[in-house]
Amino acid sequence: MSITITPFTKQQLLPQEEKLEIARQKSELFIGIPKENSYQERRICLTPDAVNSLTFHGHRVMIEAGAGQSSSYSDKEYCDAGAEVTNDTKKVFSCPMILKVEPATIAEIQMMNSETILISAIQLKTRKKAYFEALTKKKITALAFEYIKDEDGTYPAVKSLSEIAGTASILIAAELMITNEFGKGLLFGNITGVPPTDVVILGAGTVGEFAAKTAIGLGANVKVFDNSITKLRRLQNNLNQRIFTSTIQPKSLLKALRRCDVAIGAMRGKERCPVIVTETMVEHMKNGAVIVDVSIDTGGCFETSEVTSHEKPTFIKNNVLHYCVPNIPSRYSKTASLSISNIITPYLMQIAEDGGIEPAIRCDKGLKNGVYLYHGILTNKAIGDWFNLPDKDINLIVF
Repeated sequence: MSITITPFTKQQLLPQEEKLEIARQKSELFIGIPKENSYQERRICLTPDAVNSLTFHGHRVMIEAGAGQSSSYSDKEYCDAGAEVTNDTKKVFSCPMILKVEPATIAEIQMMNSETILISAIQLKTRKKAYFEALTKKKITALAFEYIKDEDGTYPAVKSLSEIAGTASILIAAELMITNEFGKGLLFGNITGVPPTDVVILGAGTVGEFAAKTAIGLGANVKVFDNSITKLRRLQNNLNQRIFTSTIQPKSLLKALRRCDVAIGAMRGKERCPVIVTETMVEHMKNGAVIVDVSIDTGGCFETSEVTSHEKPTFIKNNVLHYCVPNIPSRYSKTASLSISNIITPYLMQIAEDGGIEPAIRCDKGLKNGVYLYHGILTNKAIGDWFNLPDKDINLIVF
């Protein structure tokens, strides 16, 4: 008796259910944009055009009256774009998602509902332990602009604001060389028969690169110093031309500072920015020379630098004019607001498309990198180590 052996089991021969992809459930966002009350902060997260785009896709945006005024956006423009404008600050902070430029204050966190999503800058060096404890208590999910990564691994918000700061540093120097009573009356440019302005830039990162681009565009003679040969090489390639570049050696740096009309500080450090230029070096600079220390946010790279404000931006030390205002992009509030808005709006659209913050951070590693608190759980190890707070790897919570 022969037994027939078939390659399939009886179960396998039965008709099977077809597995179709289930469409992702889109979510509707309700975004609150409060007025920025931090000192010298003039920016806003979303422009009227961005608000219009969000409301067109069925999302709600509630904005506090006067929030866009410092960036030259009126309440009427936001109203016409479909936003709900209110004078009630508490009402704005009760929205499920809050957008801020500056980190929220403890008082503002108290106004938020439990499980709120907060998207803002974090400015870690100015935070205190109480800030994270207040967010944890409310079980808030918080994302930082500075930590969000792009597809190529860069930080778009940091890069964009650095571009503004670099360009602005040269424009500010050009202004100070002529308008201030201490200024030398020099035109920042290369006029036929007149020697070009000499500019020294410390740092070859994004700030240094855009400062160099702007200075070269105005016809200046530029020298860039940095201890990273890789950064100097990249800067040369990005500028598409050969300029003077050097590692930081006291002798050659002093020689360049003695001759320069403008010195730009664009160095960065892990914690405090390194002091590159000593007071003795500043004493050897020309009378009436201009220092713009963009690095003042992290301590400054000139020994003579002291923090100033947008209202009183300069001081004179050793016959050299110093400009040491932190948060330079806020001076150009409309440009900076447009830049932040262009970065954050696509992420908001993606969060809605994916069906909420949880699915969005599962799909986007760069956005996930921006999360430092997830439902009140600290997910950033650096913050945990800095403030001695317990933390968990976000990849073990969201996967």
